[in-house]
Amino acid sequence: MADYKHGEMDITAQEQAFEGFLKWSARVAVASIVILILFALFNS
Repeated sequence: MADYKHGEMDITAQEQAFEGFLKWSARVAVASIVILILFALFNS
């Protein structure tokens, strides 16, 4: 632990993974809302 320096680690892979996670989460949320609205409109 003595060799650790804050901010020196390359975190580009983690940033890309988190960005992808946020994009897919937003897409799933929007798709779920659209499906629920369609169910509400076409429920007979």
